Amino acid sequence: MPERKTATKSTRKAATTKRSNGFSAEERAAMKERARELKAAKNREEGESDVLSKIAEMPKSDRVMAERIHAIVSAAAPSLVPRTWYGMPAYTKNDKIVCFFKSADKFKSRYATIGFEEAATIDDGAMWPVAFALTKLTPADEKKIAALVKKAVR
Repeated sequence: MPERKTATKSTRKAATTKRSNGFSAEERAAMKERARELKAAKNREEGESDVLSKIAEMPKSDRVMAERIHAIVSAAAPSLVPRTWYGMPAYTKNDKIVCFFKSADKFKSRYATIGFEEAATIDDGAMWPVAFALTKLTPADEKKIAALVKKAVR
């Protein structure tokens, strides 16, 4: 039977010190934030407080939109529970994310996003949008968002 060679200490060390370029610093920070969120059992008040705190940390352009989105979602679907999700404002039903706001600044994007997860019932045929880019909010946009949020929780 052939003799097996074991890896030397320097070979093992080299194999374990290689760094992966898989995730960006922002993605790693978001994953750490998500882990913190999962560990903490939050009630509605804590979730609301966390969401408002995250909104307050945003740059003005994102903060203004996030405040409006928060007000629209709260009015259109008061049954949704606010909480943070990967460090962003989100709204849940039965502990499942229905919709969320993603700041443009957080991931160095040119636009903010309002998105809907699988728990949202916005299905429309065989294909429908689940995220919308936002550069500003007009009264017409606010009405569309309110209608989508209402549809999402029906």
